[in-house]
Amino acid sequence: MERKRTVREHNIGPRVAPNLAPAGGAVPATRGSFSRRRFLRLAGASAGAALLGCNPARPSTPPTGTPAQVQLVYQDWNTEWFPPMARQLLEQFHGEHPGIRVFYVPDPPSETFESDTLADFQAGTAPDVFDGCCSSFPVWAQQGYALDLRPYVAADLDQETLDDWDPVQYRAFFTPEGVQYGLPKYHGALALYYNKDLLDLHGVDYPDKSWDYDDYLAAMRALSQDLDGDGNVDRWGSMFDFSWERIQVYVNAWGGHLVDPDDPTRPMFAEAPALQAQEWLRACIWDHQVMPSPLHLGYMGTQEAFVGRRVAMVEDGSWALKGILSSADFRVGVAPFPAGPARRATLATTDGFGIYAHTRQPDAAWELLKFLISKEYGRAMARAHFLQPARASLVQEWVDLIRAEYPEQAAEMDIAAFADGHLEGYSVISETFANQAEALRLVTGAWEQILVLGEASVDLLREVSHQVLDAQKGAG
Repeated sequence: MERKRTVREHNIGPRVAPNLAPAGGAVPATRGSFSRRRFLRLAGASAGAALLGCNPARPSTPPTGTPAQVQLVYQDWNTEWFPPMARQLLEQFHGEHPGIRVFYVPDPPSETFESDTLADFQAGTAPDVFDGCCSSFPVWAQQGYALDLRPYVAADLDQETLDDWDPVQYRAFFTPEGVQYGLPKYHGALALYYNKDLLDLHGVDYPDKSWDYDDYLAAMRALSQDLDGDGNVDRWGSMFDFSWERIQVYVNAWGGHLVDPDDPTRPMFAEAPALQAQEWLRACIWDHQVMPSPLHLGYMGTQEAFVGRRVAMVEDGSWALKGILSSADFRVGVAPFPAGPARRATLATTDGFGIYAHTRQPDAAWELLKFLISKEYGRAMARAHFLQPARASLVQEWVDLIRAEYPEQAAEMDIAAFADGHLEGYSVISETFANQAEALRLVTGAWEQILVLGEASVDLLREVSHQVLDAQKGAG
């Protein structure tokens, strides 16, 4: 059984030990005295000169190239599929930019990703260009570790490119003071996956855009089953991931906010609409027993629970499409999120690319970042793992390639439901406090008591709201 974890942010797959190899290299990760941080420290110290070779166990001979070649370190996902794709695309970048050499460094393991990356920033050993998302990316920006991209965007990106992105997602990469710290990587959006076989078995109509949360609850009641007759639910109606953004989607659908949109120091998660949404979730888990607590499933992930038939429906993202289509032994459907009492809302993830504020090569780093946000890089991620492109103009290509690879499974699947929030304007992005790190610690601690353990009522959030407000003093 996986160890107990606190409420966590979503990610697209397990992050594993880094493979410290230059782009295009194929050396497997090894463990030795030559640590990732030492690699980054030496890389930063030698910018513009010789850097490290392919062997991660010790310094090696300089790579081929002219002495004037600019050296950059680029850090990004370390899933099974991403590094090979990135290295292949970066070789193309090298051909187009012979004066720049990029060294790809996979992210630290998921368990230490945030702490390790923050430590690299604090030590001055951060990569020149990096990926970030969720509540951690704005924290890095708030602490001054991300370069302000506004001058570069104004000089190099046209309005057509800006309009191709979801405006909500694009605006997410600005601090309250107006610093632009990132640009979109891909558009991860939430929708409702459902097991057609189980819904047919229990006579439940397939979800569609007409559903509201009353319809959703009624379906979950019909689908939740005690399979072995011991008096406990063994298969639940649906499931969501216990994370900041996923719970926020409910709060927004009820007309509330976690954070005041006009004042990032003011909490709103204990106001009436937000409390009603969080109470709805608490009741689904502990009163109606139609959604599992992480405790019920041993902290099993949403995708694993759905494919393993532990839940009949699941709230998950477009990033899970590849894994679900390749693993499910049942017919899969997808529908937009239900409409809430106040509005319809779905998540637009804030996965993006940033540049280290203290990079020695900001102009070269910008050239790399422009390549990473290009249509070509977006298409490559879509081909490799079905990642939903950040650009609206690529959505139909994305749908077509999924149908081509899974003609039977995806033939009647509403894949475009994931892009519905982007195209129709009801996406929401992560709301962040001026001091997000401390707010995240306090609020997720309360959610552990209320939702995960079922040991407290939502009234606990009123007390926590005062603590979060105190934590924001001096941060606004």
